[in-house]
Amino acid sequence: MRKLSMDELGRKSVAEFRESEKMPIIVVLENIRSAYNVGSVFRTSDAFLVEAIYITGYSAKPPHKEVKKTALGAEESVSWQHFANAEDAIAALRLDGYSVWAVEQVAQSRKLHQLQWDGQTKIAVVFGNEVSGVEQATIALCDGCLEIPQLGMKHSLNIATAAGVVLWELVRIKV
Repeated sequence: MRKLSMDELGRKSVAEFRESEKMPIIVVLENIRSAYNVGSVFRTSDAFLVEAIYITGYSAKPPHKEVKKTALGAEESVSWQHFANAEDAIAALRLDGYSVWAVEQVAQSRKLHQLQWDGQTKIAVVFGNEVSGVEQATIALCDGCLEIPQLGMKHSLNIATAAGVVLWELVRIKV
């Protein structure tokens, strides 16, 4: 085996990324404490050609230096919008025809791998605060909750890790 060079990877420029057909996925970040986590979600969203990130509440947003540090330029390629709160973001998503799913452990949650998604229907996934998760009021506005099955003692993942798992599960049907 030989490691691929940068040229062989065929990486897109910012302009090429913006012109590329995106996955019909919008990530909603609700009150994320760590700007580093926000930047990591930008980078993951770039990797999976996510349509946009909706940043809500007190979550850091570009050009915050810690977002830029972990996004490594993805804050320039991935479209984003800021909303005062998740309720406003979800209202905008509904107007655009998105189904909205919180990523949270709740009664009657659906295991992530059991979601029936065709890769073409518009979907938004809401990720919550590192300590308190997605707010109950936000969960009430969603079509349902997706849960990442976990087998260990902690039963929690860092939000950036959870976003990577969820986004890969959504896009892998197209790869």
